[in-house]
Amino acid sequence: MQRLCDEVIELIFYELDDPTALTLTSKHFHNVSQDPYVRAHYFLNRYGRMDAMFWALGRGKIMSDKVIDILISSGAYVSRYLVQVAIHHYFRSANHFIKTAWVRNMSIPVFAHFMKVACGLFDEVPLGKNEDDGYFFAVFLKESRLPPDMKSTKWETVRDIFGKYKFIPFSMKDPLMVQLPIALAIEPRLLPYAEANGFHMDTKYRDFVFRKMFEKMALNNGERSDDILRNVRELRRLDARMFLSRTVAAEICMESKSNESAYRALKILDRTKELLFDLSAVVAELIKLFVNTRSITSAYTINVLRHLYADFPSTDPTVRIVMLLTACLSDNVLVQPNPSGTLKSKLEPLGLLPLTRKDIVDILTNPFVEKHSALVDFAKDEMNLSSSDIKDILQEVAVKCLKIGSKGKTLKKLVDCHPYLHAVLQENAVQCYAINLDDLPSYDDEEACATYEAPLCRDFNTSSKATRNSSVAAGLHSAEPNASGDAIATDGREMDEDESGNEGPVQAESGNTSELGIIGQDTLSSMIRQDEMAPTRSRRRSFYFSYFGSDTTGKLGYPTDFIPVGRWVKERYPVRSAMAATFLTHAVINNNTTHFRLLARLGKAPNWCLYHEIENGAEFYFSEEDYLSKQPPATEPKRCSKVKVKSKETSPTIPRLSTQAGPSKVQVSPRATKRRPRRSAAAVMSYVIPDSDDEAIVEDDDENAVVVLMTMQAKKRKVESNLQRWVKHLSVLLAEEQKKYKEKRKRLEKSAPSEGRRRVAKSEFHKSLMVNLRSLRKLDLDKRKQLYGPDAAEDDYFTEDDGDDEYRERTTRANKRRRVTT
Repeated sequence: MQRLCDEVIELIFYELDDPTALTLTSKHFHNVSQDPYVRAHYFLNRYGRMDAMFWALGRGKIMSDKVIDILISSGAYVSRYLVQVAIHHYFRSANHFIKTAWVRNMSIPVFAHFMKVACGLFDEVPLGKNEDDGYFFAVFLKESRLPPDMKSTKWETVRDIFGKYKFIPFSMKDPLMVQLPIALAIEPRLLPYAEANGFHMDTKYRDFVFRKMFEKMALNNGERSDDILRNVRELRRLDARMFLSRTVAAEICMESKSNESAYRALKILDRTKELLFDLSAVVAELIKLFVNTRSITSAYTINVLRHLYADFPSTDPTVRIVMLLTACLSDNVLVQPNPSGTLKSKLEPLGLLPLTRKDIVDILTNPFVEKHSALVDFAKDEMNLSSSDIKDILQEVAVKCLKIGSKGKTLKKLVDCHPYLHAVLQENAVQCYAINLDDLPSYDDEEACATYEAPLCRDFNTSSKATRNSSVAAGLHSAEPNASGDAIATDGREMDEDESGNEGPVQAESGNTSELGIIGQDTLSSMIRQDEMAPTRSRRRSFYFSYFGSDTTGKLGYPTDFIPVGRWVKERYPVRSAMAATFLTHAVINNNTTHFRLLARLGKAPNWCLYHEIENGAEFYFSEEDYLSKQPPATEPKRCSKVKVKSKETSPTIPRLSTQAGPSKVQVSPRATKRRPRRSAAAVMSYVIPDSDDEAIVEDDDENAVVVLMTMQAKKRKVESNLQRWVKHLSVLLAEEQKKYKEKRKRLEKSAPSEGRRRVAKSEFHKSLMVNLRSLRKLDLDKRKQLYGPDAAEDDYFTEDDGDDEYRERTTRANKRRRVTT
């Protein structure tokens, strides 16, 4: 180390957060560290040109006059705002965001030299309270929503602060750093000055800037379209990467009624071809988002969608359905005295007449339309449909509603009004939706098994996996920042070359629109509030997930008060009917209930409720056919009759205790021999004095004899309980799963040989069955011990392929004595 040249030692210093410890290891290292040039360039290389002076002022003990001169002459950025904050902090004249000692570690002569050199860079440095550049910038942002005549800080003042006095927040901890994009949204002409001072606007903050441009002003209700157009065009001229995205355009459209200035400016930009997309296509995609969301029932949403449809009419079938729903769901049209005439008056202004048979079916199968009588009357009166046509429509609607989990109310009303649909639904459900093991994906296709969903009894409270994945992917594409993170502006040191100014302007694309933004249902104001609600010092959120926005209830796909179709089927149809069995099978696959064979094929973990029911004594069924073939148990108790003994041996039965007063009489099954059975102890004549202690003693002896006799006969009885059936068949199923697991591991090891044994993940079903089967076995053993006594034998359900060997209780210990062979 002593032979290293000074340049190499400097490079080592640059890589250390604190080189003090290294300088104490060698006198040569210490001498190198005392060089003012090395100290100044340590901060320049370690923190970059923009932050070098801020960090150097915090290391006051190593600062000197020469270090300060070298920093300034080498390009360390010094603004008047930095000088003002440093002087206020040193003399404790004002409170700023810095809570540490910072410049107070510097000696008075060194700090006096810094003030002399720094103040010489500017013609004047105001040091009074609320006279620093940061205060004027904050006031400019605070007054941005006020009319021009009410603002105290003018544009010229802010321009001089940026241009003449090189204003820029000098630390990432400065709260003003996160406000720079807001300033660019208010006054895009500041962008060249900010970039000259070292500010770099990343394209991922683009939507935030344009949101602030189009924001509705609460105190300025005048016409702002011209100001918005001027700001958008100026920012686009200064930076070709800054363009209005489809995401922000859709948010502006959602405020077309409340923020008319922004909506008018957006339409002007569309007419002048200044947008990179067609606004009519954006409006059509926006309207289609409401076809299956609860927000379609909101009066505000209905008015906005009608306004957008009037400005940008579309022939898209989904858009037509949405507009039909706005007419049917507004003002309680379907429950008024004259629904046909009222509905016709709603549809005529929208130009949706005449309706077709498909329109009626689409409306009735929507999750948010629950009353069918008004539409049936409209079809009869206005469409002149016959009774047979109406019957066909109702059958089609009823069958389609089986797949919509929240349409239980509609099915209930349809079946109540038209009883023939009861048999129609059962027939269609059994024929069209019966599922066998052969209908499921192959066990080896893990991706298909993980994404497989049965059409009936879906869990509609949460979106499906495919929907969630698509929404997450959409959120990743539409990643937007919020307004209060900490990393908006970055210098060249922190930015990668690919994310810096090398990015060229985005051209309008004909096919792929992912770079132009993803469309959502949120309004412009809600997204701005979401931006501003984040903590000031925390890192900016990078992603917005369309499903988890501010209005999550409006994006749900089911109404507020609903009846699940599965629950309605359970209440309407017998428990042992084919209809109930079909729905239970689908509920199994969708994790609304469980069935082991189907879940084993799909590799999904059973619901915990099934194991709980098994522990509580649920009856065992081997298959769906077994469930349907068994009749419910008789409710009337069978009368006891005398048993005629034949030569064939029969198993003993548990004796019954008489409920009559007096001595108990025990009836014991006769033996299968010609010998006369023994008399019962209760049949022997007793010579006991009534109401004496001897009578109590005899009664206790009789009861003890009965208990002993019951225990002996229970041990001989071989009756398999429901729990034992579950344990036996689940053990076989576990052995099959373990066998498939071993085969899969061997197959993977042969295809990709590697050193050692390869770890292969078990399926969720396999892991769940291993854990819960142990609990069931232990519960079964406890029950048998309680019934048969502590010496009850433990049934061994393990097989050679059972993978639960490590949890198996060993009844015998291995012989540790060393065997000697002679």
